[in-house]
Amino acid sequence: MTMMPRPNPHLSRAEPTDAVPTYDARALVADGVQARIILDGQPYVLRITRADKLILTK
Repeated sequence: MTMMPRPNPHLSRAEPTDAVPTYDARALVADGVQARIILDGQPYVLRITRADKLILTK
C-alpha cells in the first residue's frame, strides 16, 4: 500500500483535479482540531479525530 504524503497545512485550497472545488481539511482546521463552518446562519463544527477521520456536527 502506497502512503500519500501529508498535504501542506499552509495551503487553503488543494490542487484542483476536476470542476468540483477541493479544500484541504487541515488548512480549514487551523488549530489542528476543529473549525466552525456557517451555512445559512447555522454554525457547524468540522473536527479531525485522532484517527484522522472527519466529523461534521451541528
